[in-house]
Amino acid sequence: MKHVEVITTVILLSWVAVVILLEKCFPYRKGLPFFREGFWTDLVLYTLVQSYALKIVIFDLIIQPLDQHFGFSKLHLVTGWPVWGQVLFFVVTHDFYIYWFHRFQHHNPFFWRTHEAHHSGKQVDWLAGSRSHAVEILINQTIEFAPIILLGADPVVVPIKALIDAVWGIYIHANIDVKSGRLQYFINGPEMHLWHHADHQEVFHANFSTKFAFWDWLFGTAYLPGHKPAKWGLYYAFPKDYFLQHVFSVKRFDERRLLRYSLFRRYYYLRPALWRWLRTVLFRRKPATTPVASRLST
Repeated sequence: MKHVEVITTVILLSWVAVVILLEKCFPYRKGLPFFREGFWTDLVLYTLVQSYALKIVIFDLIIQPLDQHFGFSKLHLVTGWPVWGQVLFFVVTHDFYIYWFHRFQHHNPFFWRTHEAHHSGKQVDWLAGSRSHAVEILINQTIEFAPIILLGADPVVVPIKALIDAVWGIYIHANIDVKSGRLQYFINGPEMHLWHHADHQEVFHANFSTKFAFWDWLFGTAYLPGHKPAKWGLYYAFPKDYFLQHVFSVKRFDERRLLRYSLFRRYYYLRPALWRWLRTVLFRRKPATTPVASRLST
């Protein structure tokens, strides 16, 4: 099991390197900086910290107690299947669920607040897919991995399924100018999903598929015009800070107005101050001051 996790990690990191290279050589949106707005928030807080914390909650505090109480995994309902069959089954069924839940989030005001953070980035790239509200991840990954364990699947299915999710998530958000032709009717990619992240009214209720584009074509939500979006992100102001993004889903506020309070300013500028200090130590650079307007754009 451990060697499978090592292999999947190596594959994932290799895939990240390949996608970054493709973004550089064949950009969908030219001029997009690598260290774009919100890069460190997405990489450190969403990808590393949040993912690690929620993994403990989902597997150790939710799925494992459920299995110990009900003993579903002892029924071995899919144990006799070949591993590839188990992976295929859980990939397709979960993708079908994600399509409908994703569509529901765009129509329901309450659940939209658990999803809007994912649409807040105005510069979409390989890392943008990691920005998802903790509640959204908690719901979707519990529903994703609980059946794998409770139905008695082979333990290797979990890291394999997680790898497929990560690889596909990176791909559909990548800033790559892909021309997949008729394959886009079956396999989802940047062509349709970058439109889903566009700040265009006509696409707000379209392109909900994650892995298989045929859900959108089958259920009438596909949108693939012959031109590219003009802008991305939300049409309203959204906080830049990770914690404020979660608070914003509960209580609306103006991030800029909060800067009037000295205690908030200390918190707000703490992270960029630490980052400037770290850069100074590592690269021997003279720290620069960060004006309010500059801080609000990072």
